Amino acid sequence: MSTPHTSTRRITAGTVAIYVLAALVTVESVFPFIYAISTSLKTGSALFSTDLWPDQPTLDNYINLFTVAEQPFGRHILNSILVSVLVVALSIFLGVTAAYALGRIEFKGRGLLLTTILGVSMFPQVAVLAGMFEMIRFMGLYNKAIGLVLPYLIFTLPFTVWVLTTFMKQLPKELEEAAIMDGCGPWRIITQVFMPLLWPALVSTGLLAFIAAWNEFLFALTFVLDNSERTVPVSISLISGASKYEIPWGKIMAASVLVTLPLIGLVLVFQKKIVSGLTAGAVKG
Repeated sequence: MSTPHTSTRRITAGTVAIYVLAALVTVESVFPFIYAISTSLKTGSALFSTDLWPDQPTLDNYINLFTVAEQPFGRHILNSILVSVLVVALSIFLGVTAAYALGRIEFKGRGLLLTTILGVSMFPQVAVLAGMFEMIRFMGLYNKAIGLVLPYLIFTLPFTVWVLTTFMKQLPKELEEAAIMDGCGPWRIITQVFMPLLWPALVSTGLLAFIAAWNEFLFALTFVLDNSERTVPVSISLISGASKYEIPWGKIMAASVLVTLPLIGLVLVFQKKIVSGLTAGAVKG
């Protein structure tokens, strides 16, 4: 039997261990981004310096991305924003309507259908690349940035439907019954009754869909060859130096920082809703 003194000592040691592990995880997560910022502010021989922060920081790499770079980086950012926003809008619209049917309406095979939807997201991108390529060409969307919206829905929609369905199942039946008594149809129930209660799940799924679309590389590389229609992940991969043997790490890191900052900002702004949305269904009251 342990004494109070021993118990207190164990609790203290456990607390210290947790803080140490948390510090290690934080450093491991933050250091690559800090290193990218530091490298993006270096040019010439300073790129090979071991100093974490440059002695003479410069914004030349950022300026060159939009002026002398061989890739129209500003246009690529706009393409990524357009594609990502459309993917989020379609994922949420289709996800909410599907979640209402799967979470509130009883029908045979509902569980199997939900499992099938989630199973679609388990296929690797390469497995559907050839079929999706033929579909994109048939629809006349090949070599167009907006044509990436359809393939991106393959890996954003299943997760969106799954999370929103789990959240939808938890909403009180009394709300729906009261809306039906007032003469509301399914669309009004979804938009005016359930949507205001789904904000945590909508924010979390929407942000994850945005991140997935923003960072996607394989489909963007395969389905778009026109330089003006590319998205930022492909644009960064094609940044080159003065010669084929030179790797312009400064410009690459500057581009990486620019495309990462919006994601960090969105996560910081919506972090509370993200946590509550992702934990929906984990605990039932």
